[in-house]
Amino acid sequence: MKPKFGIIEKKISVIKKNNLLRNLQDSRVEKQYIFQNGQKLLNFSSNDYLGIKPSKIRHTQFQSSSRLVSGNDSSFSILEKKLSKHKSQEKTIIFPTGYMANIGTISSIVDKESTIFSDELNHASIVEACKLSSAKIKIFKHNNMEDLERKIRSTNGKKVIITEGIFSMDGDWSQLDQISELAEKHGIITILDDAHGDFVLGRDGRGTSNFFNVEKKIDLYVSSLSKGLGSFGGYASGKKSLIDLCINTSRTFIYTSALPASINQYSLDRLELDRESYRKKLWDKINLFHKRLEEIELPTNSTSQIIPIVIGKEKTAVEFSKFLKKNGIFAQAIRYPTVKKGEARIRISITGWLSENEIEYSVQILEKAKRKFNLK
Repeated sequence: MKPKFGIIEKKISVIKKNNLLRNLQDSRVEKQYIFQNGQKLLNFSSNDYLGIKPSKIRHTQFQSSSRLVSGNDSSFSILEKKLSKHKSQEKTIIFPTGYMANIGTISSIVDKESTIFSDELNHASIVEACKLSSAKIKIFKHNNMEDLERKIRSTNGKKVIITEGIFSMDGDWSQLDQISELAEKHGIITILDDAHGDFVLGRDGRGTSNFFNVEKKIDLYVSSLSKGLGSFGGYASGKKSLIDLCINTSRTFIYTSALPASINQYSLDRLELDRESYRKKLWDKINLFHKRLEEIELPTNSTSQIIPIVIGKEKTAVEFSKFLKKNGIFAQAIRYPTVKKGEARIRISITGWLSENEIEYSVQILEKAKRKFNLK
């Protein structure tokens, strides 16, 4: 008789063999530090970009059901109106997570008569949402407008373009001005996942579309409250008709429990702060880090707070990360399936928590790692 879990053990064995095994490690995060196994490390794996100081929020009773079943706490309406104003849109809907926001909105808007044009480096939640929808999917080469237009011209029926603002693993920006122009030219709905650009780019942190001055040309925004804002949850903003459709057809909204009101209040408090001062300080640190990387000749194609150091081999990336950790730097090795095989990397996130001295120290350690692992 074959072992009951033989096939499971075989899969785990293959993952180990390919240097792709992941393990959870108990940790505690405090400002720019992460504590693991008694070690205090500088945290370069956080998405809390602005580094807003935490506020004390009074705990409230959970609704313990969906907003449509157990009642809509007023904190949702207040926060959603503020977010609509923030994105210059008619209406907003809050989801428990950004992942659920992508799954829920995309599946609501498209149907079997639709074709989705998705950037090849889009986040896993977008990829999954496209797969779960009934739409046809066409992947266009990363930020390649010629490839996108060629695919658009060869396709009939309803069309939707989906892209990220700042790409989560490469740290580069979408060609949003050109995408908006193409969408307008061909009458195509445009969905922007701005999880990493929101609160970081544009005037007062209004995001990638504001930076490119195409806010009104984006039909639907999907974003996160857990990254730049440092709270929790996801949201979608757009025309009232689009959001109303999501409220009535989005399974990840209808069939899940609502966020606690205390989380909404936490987001509200942060949304109403002088975030621009935090944002400007963040960009001073981003620019300093990029400048220092250039000086030590450690190449990256990033232009944002997300800075990948591409290593290549998965095993080498893991060893590189371990070397950083031994020297007080917490920066994770990112491997397949998050990125392509053979394109493993160290993903560094710059946050407002970091001091100039801490940035300088981290760059010195990276320079040592570069020599040790013979990066060119």
